[in-house]
Amino acid sequence: MATWKTLLLQDSSSPLMEQLTFFHDHTLMILIIITILVGQMLMSMLFNKFLNRYLLEGQLIEMIWTILPAVILIIIALPSLRLLYILDENPNPMISIKTIGHQWYWSYEYSDYKNIEFDSYMLPINELKSSSFRLLDVDNRLIIPFNTQIRILTTSTDVIHSWTIPSLGVKIDSIPGRLNQTNLTINRTGLLFGQCSEICGANHSFMPITIESISPSLFLKWINSNL
Repeated sequence: MATWKTLLLQDSSSPLMEQLTFFHDHTLMILIIITILVGQMLMSMLFNKFLNRYLLEGQLIEMIWTILPAVILIIIALPSLRLLYILDENPNPMISIKTIGHQWYWSYEYSDYKNIEFDSYMLPINELKSSSFRLLDVDNRLIIPFNTQIRILTTSTDVIHSWTIPSLGVKIDSIPGRLNQTNLTINRTGLLFGQCSEICGANHSFMPITIESISPSLFLKWINSNL
């Protein structure tokens, strides 16, 4: 989860988020190099007196500053397209979970099992425990096994919501009358927090998402206890 003075991305909890972080660093390094180069050129233009007659025409430099941006765009575009295809793939999910957005809470349905569905409301301040997080903890957490391919199906009953978990690199719109899907794989146990990232009404900031990642054996026990 995001903490005080966190300026960069959250620590990744999934392979997809690791790839997104690598791409972010890759693109940021290119932008830093371009910024330094352009800044140096601007400073040079400010402090030079332009007495060199060869600056009136330079076909070589014009060719370089035409071709170089195209090469840079290709260097950025190729890993970006690769990531888009990786994020869109959903190979053989082991569990499908349907998330339904309401004003202002989430409902979850485990489609592979009968009668496992529940609503997830934010815990009010007077019910918080000492270990709970204000405005982020819920009464019924979404239980997911780690190292398991999960398919998330999402929709909404009223307005557009957005199911978002930053540390998993997941952000998908929940739209009334439409079923969107995404996939995720959690690579460690723990609590993962997110919130609705669409402006969905007055209490938009009070519909948090809490995922509890546990081992597959404990997940099976939890499933059996709820059947």
